[in-house]
Amino acid sequence: MDPMATANAPGTPRPVSKPMTEIGKMVQTCIQCGTCTGSCPNEFAMDITPRRLWRMVLMGQEDKIFKSKTFSLCSSCYCCTLRCPRGLPLTQAMAALKQVAADRKLSKYRQSTLFYTSFMKSVRRHGRVREMEFMTLYFTDMKNPALPFRFAGLGMRLMGKGKVAIQLPSKGSGKLAAIFDKVKELESGLR
Repeated sequence: MDPMATANAPGTPRPVSKPMTEIGKMVQTCIQCGTCTGSCPNEFAMDITPRRLWRMVLMGQEDKIFKSKTFSLCSSCYCCTLRCPRGLPLTQAMAALKQVAADRKLSKYRQSTLFYTSFMKSVRRHGRVREMEFMTLYFTDMKNPALPFRFAGLGMRLMGKGKVAIQLPSKGSGKLAAIFDKVKELESGLR
């Protein structure tokens, strides 16, 4: 019997979603050596170790995985992937977990998902991030009127050092829209 097709807890078979099955295939040959955990610069802040996370993926423990903050703290540094003795695509698997959380619109990851989508909206319009527009999009999507005030001091310091420019709003050139649309089309074919 395929361990990815069932198993949530002993004696409680439960089907595993298709995206999680695909992630399970990425780490299927994990030997639980712990090299990923030992290589991770963010492991100290994670509530479960990367090694344990891969075991949970293999066991089909989706509930526990998405209650964890481990995969959301991955900085995609590729240390785990480069050092894995089995050559597993661990960074890609972490990114896939982030994508599953975003697709499911899990409230715990809402803030980081909105941050990323606001950033990419600005890049799509202008070919680069326009900080003021990006933060405006983000604060608007968060629907929290007090949130911008938490960042006002930082914004003023960055403007004072010339790191953030005040720019007039524009629709941008949209030259990258075709590339973004093609990537979206390719990604939807993978799911």
